[in-house]
Amino acid sequence: MTLVWITAATVAGGVLSVVAAAALALSARISWIPILISYAVGTLLGAVFLELLPQAFERAESLESMALTILAGILLFFVLEKLVLWRHCHVEQCEAHDPPLAAHHDHGRSGMMIIIGDTFHNFVDGVLIAAAFLASTELGIVTAVAIIAHEIPQEVGDFLILLHSGYSKSRALLLNMLSSAAMVAGGAIGYLALQDVQHWIASLLGLAAASMLYVSVADLIPGLHKRPELQATLQQVVLIVLGVLTIWLVGELTHRHA
Repeated sequence: MTLVWITAATVAGGVLSVVAAAALALSARISWIPILISYAVGTLLGAVFLELLPQAFERAESLESMALTILAGILLFFVLEKLVLWRHCHVEQCEAHDPPLAAHHDHGRSGMMIIIGDTFHNFVDGVLIAAAFLASTELGIVTAVAIIAHEIPQEVGDFLILLHSGYSKSRALLLNMLSSAAMVAGGAIGYLALQDVQHWIASLLGLAAASMLYVSVADLIPGLHKRPELQATLQQVVLIVLGVLTIWLVGELTHRHA
């Protein structure tokens, strides 16, 4: 029965968070996406500094090893982005020679980085749900509800980034659904070999944080600087703060009722 509970919770967690986020993000007009990217930046930074990094450092063997993991993750995602750029320059016109097109989207680079990082994050969430259910059914249910609540605002940001990267709405939904399947895999593996995967959780959280930090700082924030006028700057700051506050508020509510 425990495995049934874990499977049901991880499937529901992945599906419900993606569907709820899609209902919010996909209802936005395409013309709003560049503006709402500021909110996505806020949700990413909020998830990194308020949720992922505190958990990663708490579970790490040492602060130095976790700092090294995050640094290695940032360098890894830099190399991955370079590989995407090289492939794009060989398959199509290189975006470096096509500024008008590049101004509209980034040929999927940010979206790919986000999906990779979100897959790590979802896998860890599945392991955490499994660990909670192995302790007790009640704790498992509470943990699953808390994780779903945390996932929704972050998934909204992920959808916005995918749309901004040039993905269609249907493809953005499909990629997020595939990424959410990692939660089910994490739950199953956590049930079967929890002790063996526990020591990987800190590193996976560090890599997930590195991917989100890299995308927000290296890919998204530079694009915001293309609108330097005061009104646009104020709008961006407000939306970034709103994104951070959303993550903080959901965290406070779920921790209070946990």
